[in-house]
Amino acid sequence: MESKDSNGNILEDGDNVHVIKDLKIKGMSKTLKRGNIIKNIRLTNDPQAVECRIGKSQIVLKTQFLKKA
Repeated sequence: MESKDSNGNILEDGDNVHVIKDLKIKGMSKTLKRGNIIKNIRLTNDPQAVECRIGKSQIVLKTQFLKKA
């Protein structure tokens, strides 16, 4: 099954995405602000989640909060 962003665009490995909503990340004091660009996402087995790197941390984000850049 394909991973799609909040607008229905198909996401692929290595895509860049924008965060469309402020997100509090569990286990981190940092908040991802709306409009942040995340580079080089990786798809997971779950079509509603992608893996990405924020600083030195590896996190998984839901695709409903992302928009293809």
